[in-house]
Amino acid sequence: MPDPVTGVTAAATIIGGSMQADAAESAAASQAGSARAGIDEQRRQFDFIQNLLKPYTEAGVPALEAQQAFLGLRGPEAERAAIERISGGQRFQELTRQGEEALLQRASATGGLRGGNVQAALAQFRPQVLNQLIEEQYGRLGGMTTLGQRSAAGVGDIGFKTGENVATLMGQEGAAMARGDIAQAKAYAPIFNLPGQFMGGSRGGFGSSYGGGQSGMYSDPTMIPMQPGGGF
Repeated sequence: MPDPVTGVTAAATIIGGSMQADAAESAAASQAGSARAGIDEQRRQFDFIQNLLKPYTEAGVPALEAQQAFLGLRGPEAERAAIERISGGQRFQELTRQGEEALLQRASATGGLRGGNVQAALAQFRPQVLNQLIEEQYGRLGGMTTLGQRSAAGVGDIGFKTGENVATLMGQEGAAMARGDIAQAKAYAPIFNLPGQFMGGSRGGFGSSYGGGQSGMYSDPTMIPMQPGGGF
């Protein structure tokens, strides 16, 4: 049977291997946990920024639709409704009233109230004001559309970067787990080899005790025991 030193060595190998395996598993779990926490934080930050920019992103959609309506891209009915919203608005009514009164007062002061120029100016005034207000409204809508587009692009860029970061962290998480598995396998390898070492040691011990011991047990003649009566 194995000597005490071999037994102590085996016990130390088992304990040490088990401790190394536990340490490797703990380290791998810690690294993987850190990577997972990083993934969760990346996603949390993306959700936060997305919600932060959501009002601006959503504001760009109706603004773009209104611009399309003015351009006739959403059909004639939508174009007519967009123009009527301006022509029936309080601002248009007030601007045209003030402008027409100013034209009439000027014509009255110069004695040309019934002149052709005054009538032509009055006929052109309302369409000019309406066209000016449409262009003004279109420009304002363009600002909202641009704001929404930039906000959406910002969210998309952040989402792309978040995806890259998450992919990197997932790779680190997988690598940490793989390193832990490999380290555990290496730590347990000496334990799995112990049975072979015991068997090899036992065969060596049996051979020295029985295989070669008989021929050399009394190789020194002086050590051969005396038989009773002085014989061998």
